Amino acid sequence: MAKKKVVLAYSGGLDTSFCCIYLTRDLGYEVHSVIVNTGGFSDEELKGVEQRAYQMGVTSHHVVDETENFYNTCVRFLIYGNVLKNNTYPLSVSAERVSQATAIANYAKEIGAEFVAHGSTGAGNDQVRFDMIFNILVPDVQIITPIRDLKLSREEEIEYLKKHGVEMNFEKAKYSINKGIWGTSVGGKETLTSHLGLPEDAWPTQVTETGTRDLELVFEQGELVAIDGEKYDHPAKAIQALQAIAQPYGVGRDIHVGDTIIGIKGRVGFEAAAPMIIIKAHHTLEKHVLTKWQLSWKDQLSMFYGNWLHEGQFHDPIMRNIEAFLTDTQKQVSGKVFVQLNPYRFQVVGIESDHDLMSNKFGSYGEMNNAWSGEDVKGFSKIFGNQVMIYHKVNGSNE
Repeated sequence: MAKKKVVLAYSGGLDTSFCCIYLTRDLGYEVHSVIVNTGGFSDEELKGVEQRAYQMGVTSHHVVDETENFYNTCVRFLIYGNVLKNNTYPLSVSAERVSQATAIANYAKEIGAEFVAHGSTGAGNDQVRFDMIFNILVPDVQIITPIRDLKLSREEEIEYLKKHGVEMNFEKAKYSINKGIWGTSVGGKETLTSHLGLPEDAWPTQVTETGTRDLELVFEQGELVAIDGEKYDHPAKAIQALQAIAQPYGVGRDIHVGDTIIGIKGRVGFEAAAPMIIIKAHHTLEKHVLTKWQLSWKDQLSMFYGNWLHEGQFHDPIMRNIEAFLTDTQKQVSGKVFVQLNPYRFQVVGIESDHDLMSNKFGSYGEMNNAWSGEDVKGFSKIFGNQVMIYHKVNGSNE
């Protein structure tokens, strides 16, 4: 009898390594592992992941490079919207999980798999994101979730792998690390508490840079296209270049506290130098070139977009509607943004843009104006407050 074919979402980490052994040796499935690269793996790292997959008994291993597609379909809208979950987290893993689940579903269809498996636990967001997208895109394919179904702790997974002769850095495996173009998340025993921070050696990128570095970022219609005069043929490459420059300064590190899809609170550490710098730089540029109501409506729609994406609802058609709005707002978001890096911090210094609405041709805030007279302001002030004045006269109150 032919073995049942299962596509496993594989990263080479602790959880998916357990799934590999369990599905092949304990359940006897024909496992086809797939790693979806969203910009976090080098060619050398991908080769190492492939070697480990075959060592653990997979029938085939496949790499899907989603880096540019992930940017085109998702990341650029997070930049347009300056999206930070709870004003902190740039949706590093939340966003890439949607892209990864979609790519895995498409591969399962391509090879005619009967099952699809992932290494999510039963206590986080990823289980919902993967399950939901698989149910949307491949509803006839059954979902297997060994870690969740067996209710395993990381310590139990480590013992199981040791028992089966698997060699890996189990000390490092105590931390769950997910790396992509839009940042790296870090989870461990400290993030399961409300009071502990991550130790220095838990951060994937150590701080090696000292002193100060000034950067010039160039945006064209909301997208980062050049750094310090070097132009990139795709914004994803500009993001990766900025990440390589800035992360050794230790900027963009934080711990996010948020509400999970399943209703419990959760903490996760992350390092996201490029995403944080880009969002802050882009937002500063927007504050110079957009009107107050463009900024206001962008804030409201972007918050919904980020929250709905965080919950895995990328395929909801409302997301395409909001993306169309966000894209339209970026027509004048072009110019240079000047950023200064220092160890553990960065500062957006200022901008230059042909679309800057803060032009001294029309006046200088708090100093003088060239576009109206004092009498104009007196009349405007009366009209602007007219309805509220009428309310207070009618109701005789000083609320």
